[in-house]
Amino acid sequence: MSETPETDEGIRLQKVLSQAGVASRRAAEQMIAEGRVEVNGELVLEQGRRVNPQKDTIRVDGSRIPAPRRHMYTVFNKPRGVVSTMDDPEGRPTLTDYLPRNTRLFHVGRLDTDTEGLLLMTNDGEFANRLAHPRYQVPKTYLADVEGLVDNHALKRLTQGVTLEDGPARADKVKLIARNPQAQRTQLQITLHEGRNRIVRRMMDAIGHPVNQLARISIGPVRLGQLKAGEWRDLTREELGGLLDLVQM
Repeated sequence: MSETPETDEGIRLQKVLSQAGVASRRAAEQMIAEGRVEVNGELVLEQGRRVNPQKDTIRVDGSRIPAPRRHMYTVFNKPRGVVSTMDDPEGRPTLTDYLPRNTRLFHVGRLDTDTEGLLLMTNDGEFANRLAHPRYQVPKTYLADVEGLVDNHALKRLTQGVTLEDGPARADKVKLIARNPQAQRTQLQITLHEGRNRIVRRMMDAIGHPVNQLARISIGPVRLGQLKAGEWRDLTREELGGLLDLVQM
């Protein structure tokens, strides 16, 4: 028997889950029967439910299942010394030097030239605009190697807030990684949702511990992991789903 064609009413839910790589259609049907699948916040138990994956929010075990990708969403590990632009009139290395030819992507936010680490790149303008907007408060985590031995009082100042020339700034979380008395250096992990220019460096200057080396290691659910400097990869389904939730798309 031939398969029932899809209609304007939508696509069968089990087919959407199968196309998203969640499970085979038969396994997806079992997930639905077990009450593990939601559509727009509603638990779905009946088989054959039709959905519009571009408009409906689908979750399995609470995790967002993004619609089939019409855009590119990538993670790039920007090396130190690379300018966060697609071209540079001074001839310095740029993001274009590391991406495949004819790949039309733009970066979401930026990292200063001396900062390395995670940059998100996409050709989805609405996604990029929301991700960069302060309204959604997407957390970003940095690994900072700084001058001097940062004491507990200084750590508390970062989370309570410091005053910068363009207003107050506060870290959401600060974790002490290591103090090195011999080198008079401290390594910190700093999480904040601010997106202002050179925000981490300026906060550390404000408490008297200038940054020697800085790397962004995560944005929301996206982790740099083992991605080497100069390399890029596509976002996973789980990462993209998590970011879509954060920016309410």
